[in-house]
Amino acid sequence: MEEVFEVLTPKGQYTKQTQTREICHKEGLYHKAVFVFIINSKSQVLLQRRSANKKMWPNMWDITAGGHVLAGEFGFEAIIRETKEELGIELKEEDITFIGTMISNNVKGDMIDNHFNEGYIAHKDIDITKLNLQTEEVAEVKWMDKEELIEKIQKGKEGLTGKEGCWECLVRYLLH
Repeated sequence: MEEVFEVLTPKGQYTKQTQTREICHKEGLYHKAVFVFIINSKSQVLLQRRSANKKMWPNMWDITAGGHVLAGEFGFEAIIRETKEELGIELKEEDITFIGTMISNNVKGDMIDNHFNEGYIAHKDIDITKLNLQTEEVAEVKWMDKEELIEKIQKGKEGLTGKEGCWECLVRYLLH
């Protein structure tokens, strides 16, 4: 069954319309997405390397987990669902903290991805050897020290996805 999203205006207002993932990305319709960064007690951030078959940023290091908000779904519900699907990590509403929202516009070939992103943080110690990775989405995961990741983001994001605003939102959170 194809995913259906709520269509938003370029200012983020609901249009009372829904559309499929395919149409949203083909026509560049604005819709909601979510991301979460999981941080452990050692101040390391859990990153995932995207699978080689992803249209956007294949084989690049990415946020812990994320994805689209389905029609009728709240952002926090989407991040709980996506984290479970991609990594097998069970998060609860009380595990996550909202850290900001931002617009991102990414184009790759015939795919136009216009998102209103909601960002979340979860503090959790996880044994990454026991994760159940969704292989069509995730190739591998690793912990990265907070300082190393901040430096990588501030020096051009080499090896990281180009997700507008998401990385900067993390840096603001980590530095405050």
